[in-house]
Amino acid sequence: MAKAPEKSRYFNIMIIGQHGRLMYEAVLFAASLRHSDPNFKGRLFIAEPQPGECWKNDPRIRNDAVRELLTDTLNAEILPFATRHFGDDYPYGNKIEALLALPKDEPFIFFDTDTLITGPLSSVPFDFDRPSASLQVEGTWPLPDLYGPGYAGIWKSLYDRFDLDFETSLDTKQPYEYWRRYLYFNAGWFFHRCPHQFGQRFLDYALAIRSDPGEALAAQTLDPWLDQIALPLVVHSFGGGRQTIPSGLLDGKVSCHYRTFPLLYARETDAVLQVLEDISAPNKIKKVLKQYDPIKRMVYQNRGTKVRTLFDRDDLPRREQVIRNRIKKAGFWMR
Repeated sequence: MAKAPEKSRYFNIMIIGQHGRLMYEAVLFAASLRHSDPNFKGRLFIAEPQPGECWKNDPRIRNDAVRELLTDTLNAEILPFATRHFGDDYPYGNKIEALLALPKDEPFIFFDTDTLITGPLSSVPFDFDRPSASLQVEGTWPLPDLYGPGYAGIWKSLYDRFDLDFETSLDTKQPYEYWRRYLYFNAGWFFHRCPHQFGQRFLDYALAIRSDPGEALAAQTLDPWLDQIALPLVVHSFGGGRQTIPSGLLDGKVSCHYRTFPLLYARETDAVLQVLEDISAPNKIKKVLKQYDPIKRMVYQNRGTKVRTLFDRDDLPRREQVIRNRIKKAGFWMR
């Protein structure tokens, strides 16, 4: 019997880093990776958009202390990339255009920068030939109109447009016209064997949808959902789908997509908080992170502890908006 191909253990990681909030989150991401997976053998790229017509201001990391911390202390590589199609009008497009700057034909995983690595990422059995993405998602898109088309009609129009098999994308255990029946991801992480193949197709699909949504999408909002509309189509086109890695690892024991610091304190586990406290404690890191007010107040001035007392982690509201509203009502919301 032929031996099954060994799943790759060597891969690159990419997050986005630019001036402002993302550069401080990038420090936390890199610190959490080095803390939680000291044996990681791949390269960590901080993809940095470069100035151009798509940006009103210079988007590069313009804080020397942050750059030095990322590159010299946390062993990350700043990866410049050109922004030709998105920029200020749609910054979520950074994750699409940056893929084309990564080393070709080398497996990669992309993470949103507001993520902590909380376990040994290098132990996750990625099958880079079968891409997948985060299922930590709510039914944010589409929002079918009363007079149609419904979920099936909207999604099928996209699969047909790109000559993809719609039926094999469905989770037939879910009811017809229930949003989970249709392939839909959070773009907080995704992976594949080649960033150029994946990135070019992601870019082609996203631009095509943006320039001509089609009749079925006429009543739908594309901003900020464009990346999450195109992503399942790209994943499916490469033979991927839901849960091509074991559940409970990403968005579980190994990574945490916290989104904002108030949400982190409200709903994440004690283990996640312990990682945050451990990585933010060294003086060299603390000196930099205290420049960013939400981290300064939430982490170092204990506002996060006050947020935490507002919620029972064993009985959290099901909808994120309810959590956000409770934090805002208490006066603790920060972004």
